[in-house]
Amino acid sequence: MRHEFFLDRNLGRRVAEELRALGWAVHRIGEVFPTDAQDIPDPEWIAHGLDQGWVPLSKDGRIKSRDLEIEPVRDRSAVLFYLNNQQLSTAAMVERLHVCRAAIHRAVEKGGPAAYAVGAEGVERTWP
Repeated sequence: MRHEFFLDRNLGRRVAEELRALGWAVHRIGEVFPTDAQDIPDPEWIAHGLDQGWVPLSKDGRIKSRDLEIEPVRDRSAVLFYLNNQQLSTAAMVERLHVCRAAIHRAVEKGGPAAYAVGAEGVERTWP
């Protein structure tokens, strides 16, 4: 099964472009919501993506600890991924995600609700 991912604005346009070049199916938040989703709260973009069958991907790990933001993941028994280091360059973010691609896909197939940190050594379930 080919999984599709919904990228938070904080990952940037180049991450989406480079992941697409590597064969990932990704949707940028700015392609869905006007003004790059500046006024769209996290619960709304996450719920929208999940309702399309897209897996949310962010670099904000705090989402998992905020009740309102994690609620769409919990309610839909879905999964969410985030990079465990917010200081990575675009190239490092793309490399980390791509290296972990198989593990990410396995976690999606396991189902949720769950949140996973994507780190240099792989993915780690961090919620619930």
